[in-house]
Amino acid sequence: MMSTAILAAEHVTKRFRKDAGLFARGETVTALDDVSVSLSPGETLALVGESGSGKSTLARVLMRIVSADAGRVLFRGTDVARARGKELMAFRRSVQMVFQDPFGSLNPRLSVGRIVAEPLVIHGIGDRAERRRRVAEALESVGLQAGDAARAPHAFSGGQRQRIAIARALVAEPDVVVLDEPLSALDVTVQRHILGLLNELKARHRLAYLFITHDLGVARALADRVAVMHRGRIVESGATAAVFAAPKDHYTAQLLAAVPVLGAGRRHAADAP
Repeated sequence: MMSTAILAAEHVTKRFRKDAGLFARGETVTALDDVSVSLSPGETLALVGESGSGKSTLARVLMRIVSADAGRVLFRGTDVARARGKELMAFRRSVQMVFQDPFGSLNPRLSVGRIVAEPLVIHGIGDRAERRRRVAEALESVGLQAGDAARAPHAFSGGQRQRIAIARALVAEPDVVVLDEPLSALDVTVQRHILGLLNELKARHRLAYLFITHDLGVARALADRVAVMHRGRIVESGATAAVFAAPKDHYTAQLLAAVPVLGAGRRHAADAP
């Protein structure tokens, strides 16, 4: 899988220093412990596990938001840590991220149009007219209207704000979208609509998703493969159907046993337009 991966982590370790207080010594916490994971073009990989398992830290290492203490992150076979200049900008354009909180991830001082256009401005894509056209297309692709570009983020619901965040991630035409718990702040009905939207956009734009979630029903509905994280390590990975049908790791089995009905009704919702 590594040889065909568009984005991969190889033996990545990340530690953080945790301060204990003024008179107490801090401790070192290992957030990622020799983690290897890969994402192929056009694939959805769900990274699942409980809060604190290291999922979001891995996402930020893959995005080069934080650096690894050991190991490598590869994009199309090239070490991301060594990327500079145009090569780094190309990586930033090709790998976009949607964050967990649709309320906190959008600048309230900017219009929706300016928010969605940010990647275009950063990467010098198009003139003003071209950017307006791309923003309108991106908004319409996520079920909003071109006229929404003139409005402020506070005028929208949580689900609509997450659609705006997705539009911003897609406007520069990336190859990979990293989605860090994008449904967790939304109610169940809105989750179903966003899940269906993500499936539709993936097919339309031939995207690869790294989908981070603690919700096994969502992973089952969306993912081609699943990787299970526990205490900073990948404890099991494989085709989603195979892992769900016959988990090999005790922790995976515990996660599955804790959910009485896995995604009942959500698989149908995921196919909704």
